[in-house]
Amino acid sequence: MTIAANLKMGRLLALVLSGWALASVPAHAEFTSAYTDLRLDIDCLVLDADDFGVTWSCPGYKGYPVQVSEGDLRFSIVYGFNIDKQPGGQTLGPFNELGEKIEWRLSNALGRWMPVATIVRYHIADAETGENSGQVLVVTQLVEGNSCHIAYVDARANADANELARQAADAAGGFDCAADTIARPGKFAAW
Repeated sequence: MTIAANLKMGRLLALVLSGWALASVPAHAEFTSAYTDLRLDIDCLVLDADDFGVTWSCPGYKGYPVQVSEGDLRFSIVYGFNIDKQPGGQTLGPFNELGEKIEWRLSNALGRWMPVATIVRYHIADAETGENSGQVLVVTQLVEGNSCHIAYVDARANADANELARQAADAAGGFDCAADTIARPGKFAAW
C-alpha cells in the first residue's frame, strides 16, 4: 500500500471512530452544561405559520440547529444539521408550553466539548382547567439519525429534578429511539 493510501485509510478510520464516539459517549467522559435562550418571539425566526401551527428556527449551542414547532397547543423540538431528513419532533400528551432556556449537555469525549443531549422545561396544562400546573424536564438525545426523548423528569415532584435530568442526559448515546422506553427517573405525577 502506498503512503497516500495509508493516509487515506487512516483518515477514514479516524472519521469512523469519531462518529462511533459521538454515538456512544464513554462512561469516563466529562460533562458540563451550556445554556441558550428559547424565547420564540425574540430569538427565533418564523419559518412557516398557518391556522394549524407555527414552525420556528432558533439559535442553538454554537450554531447547532434547533427547530421548534407548535400544533394543537403542543410543542416539539427537532435538533441537528439534517433537520429536513428527520421525522417530526416528539411532544408530550398534555397541552404544553416551552420554558425559555435550553440546557445543552456537553461531553469532551473527543477532546472538545460537543453537545450530546438537551434538557428543556415543558409547562404542562391541567386536563380539566387548561391552566399550566405541571413542569416536566424533557431530556433529548442528540445522535444523528437517532435523536429523541430519552427521559421525562417531573420538576415539581423531585427536589433534585435538574440533577436527575442531567444524569439521564449524560447517559445519552446508547438509547434506541425505535425500541427503548423513555425513562422517568424519580417520582412522576405530571400526567
